[in-house]
Amino acid sequence: MITCSTPAAAVALLALASSANAQFPAEPAGIKVLESRFGDGVTISYKENDLCETTPGVRSYSGHVHLPPGTAELGQGQDYPINTARRPYSQPLVDDPTDDSVQFFWFFEARNDPSNAPTVIWLNGGPGSSSMYGILEENGPCYANPDSNSTRLSEWSWNNQANMLYLDQPVQVGFSYDTLQNVTRDLLTGEVSLLNATDPVPEQNTTFLTGTFPSREPNNTAFGSVNGAVAAWHFAQAWFQEFPHLLPNDTRLSLAAQSYGGRYGPAMFTFWEEQNQRIENGSWDGGEGEQFILHLDTLLMISGCVDRYVQYPYYPQQAFRGNGYGIEAVNETVYNAMVESVPECLQRIQTCRDAAAESDPENLGIDATVNELCEEAEGFCRSHIVSPYTQYSGLDYYDITTQSPPPFPPPFHEGFLNREWVQAELGVPLNWTGSSPQASAAYRDMGDYPRDSWLDDLAFLLDNGIKVSLVHGDLDFACPWASGDAVAKAINWTGSAGYAAAQYAEIQTNDSYVGGLVRQHGNLSYVRTYQAGHAIPAYQPETAYKIFTRALFNLDIATGTESTAGNYTSTGRDDANVQLQATRQDPTYCYTYAPDGCYDWQQEALSNGTASICNWIFVDANSTRLFPEVIARCRAEWGAGAQHETTPGNSSHELAEFEGAAGRLGGRGWSVSTLVAVVVAVLGFVA
Repeated sequence: MITCSTPAAAVALLALASSANAQFPAEPAGIKVLESRFGDGVTISYKENDLCETTPGVRSYSGHVHLPPGTAELGQGQDYPINTARRPYSQPLVDDPTDDSVQFFWFFEARNDPSNAPTVIWLNGGPGSSSMYGILEENGPCYANPDSNSTRLSEWSWNNQANMLYLDQPVQVGFSYDTLQNVTRDLLTGEVSLLNATDPVPEQNTTFLTGTFPSREPNNTAFGSVNGAVAAWHFAQAWFQEFPHLLPNDTRLSLAAQSYGGRYGPAMFTFWEEQNQRIENGSWDGGEGEQFILHLDTLLMISGCVDRYVQYPYYPQQAFRGNGYGIEAVNETVYNAMVESVPECLQRIQTCRDAAAESDPENLGIDATVNELCEEAEGFCRSHIVSPYTQYSGLDYYDITTQSPPPFPPPFHEGFLNREWVQAELGVPLNWTGSSPQASAAYRDMGDYPRDSWLDDLAFLLDNGIKVSLVHGDLDFACPWASGDAVAKAINWTGSAGYAAAQYAEIQTNDSYVGGLVRQHGNLSYVRTYQAGHAIPAYQPETAYKIFTRALFNLDIATGTESTAGNYTSTGRDDANVQLQATRQDPTYCYTYAPDGCYDWQQEALSNGTASICNWIFVDANSTRLFPEVIARCRAEWGAGAQHETTPGNSSHELAEFEGAAGRLGGRGWSVSTLVAVVVAVLGFVA
């Protein structure tokens, strides 16, 4: 049954918002609500929009799946929303556990023959990062423009040939929520404070905002990758059976996941395939609405951090000479200290895994001692192997050729998704945030990162006929490309010998460009993508698109001309150690919705009111040169007496030009010898 309605959890809060201040999202209008035909209390609320996909005849829908408490038990005694996993040893939930969990999706039909196109779910990582990054920065139908108020189509959108479903998960990430609350948000400090119903609404400016957020309660979200996989399965059961605008003849379902998706992906697809087998053999006793077979086809991991034990040894070389560009991001003394820390790091990871095998073999986070051991193992490894790079290099965590703060990928989606008219078109009752600290903490506090089973999961998927592709950018430090190569080699599946015999072939992106190297045998492939940081589709959109479509449609990733349905094996080089020249960095600019990307002097100007702000862009010589039309339009409006987006006491003073790294950091062979204070910008890819 379809009716027009507003999600019940939002009604009371929206009444407060509408009576208080227009900065809070308005009550969603024009929403269709579909009640489950299985009578299990699940609903899907959605609306059609053309915010991003404007290709004539191609439809897109945004909405929420509402999962009530007790949707399923799975033997874990869940008396709270299924997308929540309570810590067994923690204090009781602050929020009412009878509230629904509400998971946001944005679905785009394929531009070409959607009825006969496969469907792909996209997840950003974090943990706790919104998949709206994927839509508006990476592989979606559009990019957000510098005015943060419009979009432009992407030629290399992944929905050219596939129906794409972007999902904000777990709950409290992006536009997904449990309960809603009004808050104030200080962009410069990151502080978010509850705004009670009786509190006056404070004056706002460019960096101090009001808005509506989820509960921010760490217990009201999935607790680790395995619990997250269970929650996502219930979403998939509801959405793929109930959503009325997905009617493909091709029932294949694939998953593309980035960064922490190296854990999301194996955990989700393994649990989903196990559920398929339980349904088929009659051992699953779920309700009538949870008997749907998900025909799993391809697991694509973009810059995936899969297995800490296998991957941590490769971080030092990515920081010093062994990265394929000859870059010395740290000096030899720091590099040697990183290398010397690897044995103890691995020992601590093994201790974590041994304890988990004894007391928490399903990695559910049910044992406090195991959680602590695993969290401490990850803390030691990050402190001694990852942090020296961020502390001493002055370079970006996600791109070893770029000085921090980075100017790429552009952050304009941040302002776009928080425009009132955009939120109205999406039908959302809350503001958008790129990353959820609470969701991140729920994963990290149980030591989810260094735990075991992910390689076994990948072997299980491969042996059950599901394709697995590991795609890495060779400029990335967060999940280095050589570590992904090691993961692929470490998977113990029936095709291991054939994969070991495969060689590295050049990837022909087009007639004139080689986009990387691929090692492929049967259903397993590994890719080193040239000149790409962590968000590979943002850096190399055409190459990423070709890799995606070739993997999806059973073609060799090297050329896209040979079928891999048989026992295809790639031929070429014996190793992937091609040496390249780094490109130049673009000039930097400051965007107030992402202040971690602003230099200290820019943040000071924002704080003391001496900055001019245009559509959240800090106005200086760099931004004026980079975005002349946007800045000119603002100046014209300011001259006409329009409201000036600014901090208090603005003097319209333009600060001096700062070129960033352009022209100062060369390519292969250069080094950074000075200590530079660095802040790692959280762009939705934290790993």
